[in-house]
Amino acid sequence: MIRTDQRSNTLHSGADVIESLSIQHVPFAERHGKLWKQGPFWFQGNFQPFTLSLGFIGPGLGLSIGWTVLASALGLVVGTFFMAFHASQGPQLGLPQMIQSRGQFGYRGVIVPLAATLFTFVGFNIVDTIIIDNGLNAVFGWDVTAVGVGITVAAVVLAVYGHDWLHRAFQVLFWCSAPCWLMLSIGILSGRVTGPADAAPVAGGFTLVAFMVQFTAAAGYNISYAPYVSDYSRYLPRDTPTSRIVASVFGGAAGSPMWLIPIGAWMAATLGVNDPLAGTRDAGDQVVGGLGAVLTVLSVLALVATMGLNAYSGMLTVLTGIDSVRPLRPGRRARVLTIVGLAVVWCAVGLGVSADFSTALGNALLLMLYLLIPWTAVNLVDYFFVRRGHYAITHLFRTDGIYGTWAWRGLLAYGTGLLLMVPFMVMGPFTGPVAQALGGVDVAFVVGLAVSGTLYYALTRGMDLSAEEPAVAASERELAQREPAAADAAPLPAQVAGSRTASADGLPPVEGLPAVDR
Repeated sequence: MIRTDQRSNTLHSGADVIESLSIQHVPFAERHGKLWKQGPFWFQGNFQPFTLSLGFIGPGLGLSIGWTVLASALGLVVGTFFMAFHASQGPQLGLPQMIQSRGQFGYRGVIVPLAATLFTFVGFNIVDTIIIDNGLNAVFGWDVTAVGVGITVAAVVLAVYGHDWLHRAFQVLFWCSAPCWLMLSIGILSGRVTGPADAAPVAGGFTLVAFMVQFTAAAGYNISYAPYVSDYSRYLPRDTPTSRIVASVFGGAAGSPMWLIPIGAWMAATLGVNDPLAGTRDAGDQVVGGLGAVLTVLSVLALVATMGLNAYSGMLTVLTGIDSVRPLRPGRRARVLTIVGLAVVWCAVGLGVSADFSTALGNALLLMLYLLIPWTAVNLVDYFFVRRGHYAITHLFRTDGIYGTWAWRGLLAYGTGLLLMVPFMVMGPFTGPVAQALGGVDVAFVVGLAVSGTLYYALTRGMDLSAEEPAVAASERELAQREPAAADAAPLPAQVAGSRTASADGLPPVEGLPAVDR
């Protein structure tokens, strides 16, 4: 089992320090994160060409710009709702998202959802590599191989330096990108950007199938962040209010797609473009000379930063999986080797396939949405409605812990939800019988959420959660003893308004758990 005892593993006073923590618990003394950074972080995470290309889907299926925007907005609200609530687990538990999932699936059972999340991280980076390679080749004529290797190295460096550098990079890119995209938006609204003289705008219309495809794509886009959203909130203080972090993450993660997807839909319908970077360059140059090139570079940098995000969380996923089979104590070396290994895979695949392969890969990512939906339902139901945020953190790192090796309730709920989604799926050449009866409308993710969440809640009704309280209390005491200079630490602030104050052991209170029991 991984050892969770550690001293101050990361010095945060120097910008040149490489993060050393990976899947370990983040000590309370090292919770240096700032809540206000979460909104810009997740806003910038979606403020890139991949998001813009989502707007191409609706017009490509005959949907009008208006219907495309509406379907996307509704999908984003649904998808981001689930994603944002995962963010609240980071401050409370101080753990990467998938380590916490051992509470629902077991110490080794977590390998099942880990496989889906790892494919998602690598898959997104393959698509990002294809987008950047082909876009920069079309715009500047740059060599595809050189670009692919260059952006991979940049993403690796960012991921190796870790959590703090990712937040810094996203913050800088946010303030550089927002004014430029604002200029482009004003130019589009004022009519300064027009399509080719010989190209007639595509008016489009409405079909339920196209509307649902756009809706599902938008919902799935932010749901795909769910397996790693708390990876970037786990350095926040434990007393961070749930409502505030949920609102911050929701506003950021939904805000930028609601801005860029309509621009993408407009580009597809009016300019007839099918490459987000080429379209951005052409539209930007019509507003102000050179704006297109600046936007293209900023878009690429944003996408490279997002690739670093995927590499970082992919590393956490791989190390969690290895630790679930063969206990380890990961340090900087394990982090670096894992990130480099993932980079070799996504770079080789991204450079070795044609641009047309991105369509097939898009179907693969849709499959990952199907695989992630039952997991997010089980995880959120357990956290908010079953255990209500009370976990014996140290037991998540023990093969003999209270959560077991293979937790049958979580695995059964996950598998059942996934199985019952199949008749409702529409993916590539496959159309499930129920989806076919509905005219090709895909509502599989709704089924997966409802079935897995409801079944897991029902299966846990008979659990004696009071039997876990001694382990939770012992875990809290053990974590307090591991805090650096715990005896001399100043009292920590109260949890949130209306909750108990910090307990005598120096830890912030666990909401709902009496301090005397800890």
